[in-house]
Amino acid sequence: MDLGLTDRVYVLTGASRGLGFATAECLVADGARVVVSARAPEQVAEAVRRLGGPERAIGLAGDLSDPATPQRLVAAAREQFGRLDGALVSVGGPPPGTAAGTTDAQWRESFETVFLGTVRTARTVAEALTDGGAIGLVLSTSARSPLAGLGISNGLRPGLAGVAKDMADEYGPRGVRVLGLLPGRIMTDRNRQLLAASGDPERARAEAEAGIPLRRIGEPAEFGRVAAFVLSPAAGYLTGITLPVDGGALRGL
Repeated sequence: MDLGLTDRVYVLTGASRGLGFATAECLVADGARVVVSARAPEQVAEAVRRLGGPERAIGLAGDLSDPATPQRLVAAAREQFGRLDGALVSVGGPPPGTAAGTTDAQWRESFETVFLGTVRTARTVAEALTDGGAIGLVLSTSARSPLAGLGISNGLRPGLAGVAKDMADEYGPRGVRVLGLLPGRIMTDRNRQLLAASGDPERARAEAEAGIPLRRIGEPAEFGRVAAFVLSPAAGYLTGITLPVDGGALRGL
């Protein structure tokens, strides 16, 4: 199926590795061009190299807690590629711990990056889109069902799902689509860290897989292909939804 991605341009945050990078790979493989961003300049440079260099990808080091970062990303896309068709907004997971056991400082820092950074980026990109386009927010299955030991995520991700729905209503008349993506257990560095923190990674992995109907943890490329489709013109009648990519782990209909 032709997704209609040829020469379209997308901004991807948190995209030097993990789910953001996997999505960038899928977009580029289908003919799109990307602006990838993350905090570490050396990791951004390596991601650009792996994606094929400046004809297909450019990079920009930045932190979404900085109010100037979203506009810098939009400007970079237009300067390098002459257009902008959407974004995948991914932010690193907040620190683990219970909601009650998390300090005020941890809540504030996570709110600035995970919540406000995401909202600001989505808003900036949406306002820059003049001919339709799509914005995907990388959230978590915690947007629908709390996850043990991830109190900050349980608090912030459902709010972002509501923001995505609200923005879908607001920007829909201009043809701009906004969606939430809910990755479950995907074998990223983040999930490796969570498994390692259990003290017995192999046992923790087996227990996690036992709760997934497909009985395995997903691969980043499996998320990336879904995200690339959702951002593409082929998904032009999808907006305002939260889409799980979790192997069937969520039990709600």
